[in-house]
Amino acid sequence: MATQDETERLRALIDKARIGIITTVSADGQLVSRPMTLEQREFDGDLWFFTEDPSHKTDEVRANPQVNVALQSGKGWVSIAGEAHVVKDAAKIDELWDTGAEAWFEGGRDDPKVALLQVSARTAEYWASDDPKPVVLFKYAKAAVTGGRPDVGEARTVELDG
Repeated sequence: MATQDETERLRALIDKARIGIITTVSADGQLVSRPMTLEQREFDGDLWFFTEDPSHKTDEVRANPQVNVALQSGKGWVSIAGEAHVVKDAAKIDELWDTGAEAWFEGGRDDPKVALLQVSARTAEYWASDDPKPVVLFKYAKAAVTGGRPDVGEARTVELDG
């Protein structure tokens, strides 16, 4: 299970992310990735995205809920493996609704195609660096010259409750 420090690091990275690259499995077994706006960044084990339902994505999730979400946040990246579910809970939709969601649905909040994709995280892998970008670049250059390996951040894989 994730330690308190690992959980806090994950939360800090996710809080800075805006777009998630969600990978689903198509009917013929191919991996399909697409960018989606992350709606709730206060990570509690679930990630939320607005989606249109029906769509290829929601069909794929219903057939095989195993997904991956990749997030980048300026100070690192996170890869979350978990299970996705299509949710049409009006209260949750109201809670997360914003002008970004409004742009995607012609009928607004009451459009019958409005749905949420909930991703319940099972494991997360992250890489993070607190060094400024020039310091990271210097460490890469030094490693290239000396033949060493640059120490540019922290990488962890953690098990989550999910």
